[in-house]
Amino acid sequence: YVTLEGVTILMYHGVSLDEVIAEVPDASYRNPQDAMAHLLKKRHVAPQFGNRTRLAPEERDFLVIDEIPDVFHAGHVHTVGTGRYHNVTTINSGCWQRQTPFQRSVDLDPDYGFAPILDLDTLEVRLRKFV
Repeated sequence: YVTLEGVTILMYHGVSLDEVIAEVPDASYRNPQDAMAHLLKKRHVAPQFGNRTRLAPEERDFLVIDEIPDVFHAGHVHTVGTGRYHNVTTINSGCWQRQTPFQRSVDLDPDYGFAPILDLDTLEVRLRKFV
């Protein structure tokens, strides 16, 4: 969590999005904001684990979403998606590189060169393409 100008932002790499997309009907790499909404709904950044998502054995679960953020930002899946879930703005920011051979092999066409710009007053997101 970070707070900027009174806006609480939960930033998470997003590795568990692979698991959510594989297990949740209608979740897809093309719409990562839907998978992120699933994480918010479950109040956990890795509610499904064991297959692709590994967890360290800890006494406390540090992946529980205790505080509801104003903004939830993730990445990992290399596609851009923004949305809202129960007054939380969701942003998945894509990437900065073109398709790699691995991505081609799994039929992933990344969204590269986008910068999501968040208005901290309204929580509206604009996407700016740089390439």
